[in-house]
Amino acid sequence: MAQLWGGRFTKATDKLVYEFNASIGFDQRFFKEDLQGSRAHVRMLAKQGILTEVERDEILAGLDGIEADVEAGKLEITSEYEDIHSFVEANLIDRIGDAGKKLHTGRSRNDQVALDMRLYTRSQVLYTESQINHLLHTILHIMEENTETIMPGFTHLQKAQPITLAHHLGAYFEMFRRDELRLQDIYNRMNYCPLGSGALAGTTYPLDRDYTAELLDFYGPTENSMDGVSDRDYLIEYLSALSTIMMHLSRFSEEVIIWNSNEYRFVEIDDAYSTGSSIMPQKKNPDIAELVRGKTGRVYGALMSLLTTMKGIPLAYNKDMQEDKEMAFDAMDTTNGCIQLFDGMLETMEFNKDNMEASAKNGFTNATDAADYLVNHGVPFRDAHSIIGQVVLYCIDRGIAIDDMTLEELQAISPVFEEDIYEAISMDTCVNKRLTIGAPGKEAMEQAIENYKEYLAE
Repeated sequence: MAQLWGGRFTKATDKLVYEFNASIGFDQRFFKEDLQGSRAHVRMLAKQGILTEVERDEILAGLDGIEADVEAGKLEITSEYEDIHSFVEANLIDRIGDAGKKLHTGRSRNDQVALDMRLYTRSQVLYTESQINHLLHTILHIMEENTETIMPGFTHLQKAQPITLAHHLGAYFEMFRRDELRLQDIYNRMNYCPLGSGALAGTTYPLDRDYTAELLDFYGPTENSMDGVSDRDYLIEYLSALSTIMMHLSRFSEEVIIWNSNEYRFVEIDDAYSTGSSIMPQKKNPDIAELVRGKTGRVYGALMSLLTTMKGIPLAYNKDMQEDKEMAFDAMDTTNGCIQLFDGMLETMEFNKDNMEASAKNGFTNATDAADYLVNHGVPFRDAHSIIGQVVLYCIDRGIAIDDMTLEELQAISPVFEEDIYEAISMDTCVNKRLTIGAPGKEAMEQAIENYKEYLAE
C-alpha cells in the first residue's frame, strides 16, 4: 500500500479501512491534470529558488516518463496506490530518487486535489459548452428550413394555436442558449487557482501563486486559502447547469416521443437512432429519446448528492469531500453523451410537414383567430368567445373543421360572419399575422433566425 504519510503511525491501516479510504479507483481520471499541476508547481519552485534548475529538470523529465509509460501501457495505475497523487509521486521517487521527494514541497494533498478537480471540471465545462454549441447549430439549421412549416402549438398537451416548426424549435434554441451562457458564467467564476493554499493556511515557502496560476491558464490565485481547499461551489454550479441541460433535453425528448407516436406521426426517427421489438415486428421505438429522458434522474442525483455532502462540512477540508467525484464524473459523462446522441437524432430526423399542418387544422387551433374576427367586426370579446364555442361544438358533432363549415352554417350561429372569414382563419393567416417580437410569423421568425446567427457567430 503506497501512501504519502505514516510517520506518526505505529501499525498498518486495516485493509478494509484502506480500501474504504482509497480513491485511486476513480481519481485516476485526472491523471493528466495531476501531472499538469505538478509541472506548474515544480517550475514555480525553481523560479523561486526553492528547487535548483537541475532538480526541476529531473522532476519534469520523470513526470514526462511516467505519462509516456502510462499512455503506452507500460505502467499501470493500480489499487496498490491510495490515490492518483501517491501513484505519481511514488513512481517519480522510484525513477529519479531524492529529487522526486522534493516535488511536494510547499504543497498539500488538499490544495493538490482541489487543483486537479478544478482543472478537470474546467475542461469538462468547455467540452459541454462545445456540445451545446453544436446542438444550437443543428436547431438553427432546422429552423431556417421550416419557417413555413405549420404545426399545432399546445397548452395542457391540447392543441391551442397554430405555430410553425421553426417557432417551436426556437423555444429550445432559447433554452440551450441560456445553458451555454450559464456554462460560460461558471467558467469565469471558477477559473481561479487553489494551488498554494496548502492544507488550509498557506505555507511559509515564498511561493509565487500568480505565476502558478498563469502557467495553468487561470485568471489568478484564489484569495483565501481555507476557501481554496474547501470550495466545491463551482462543481455544484456545474452539476446544476448539467441538470438544467438534462431537463431541457428531457422535455424535448418527451415531445419527440409524442411526435413519433402512431397518433401524431409528426416525425420519422432515423433507423440509426431507433430500435425494434423482439416480438412485435412492426415496432420502431424512440429509444434514444426515452433514455435521455430516463437518464435525467441520475444527473439530478449527482447534484443532490453533492449538495447533501457539502451542507454540514465545517472549514476547511474534510474527507467527506472525496465524495465529490464519482457521481459528478458520471453526471458529466451522462450529460455529454446525451447531448451528442440527441443532437445526432435531431440532425437525422425527418419531419412530416403535411401531418403537422393537418393536425393544426383539425384541432381548432384557429378558434382564437375566429373569435378575433368577430371582435374586429364589432362583437364584444366575451360574446365572440361564446359564439366560437358554439361553432366548435357544431364541428365536433359533425367531425369537421371550422374551415369546412359553409358560410350559411356559420351565419346560422352568427350573422356577423362574411365570406372573408375563410381567409381570416386560414392557417397561413393565423400564423403570419403574428409579427410581434417572439411570435411565429414568418417575418418575426426570420429576424429571430438572424439574431441567432449573430449570436453563434460571436
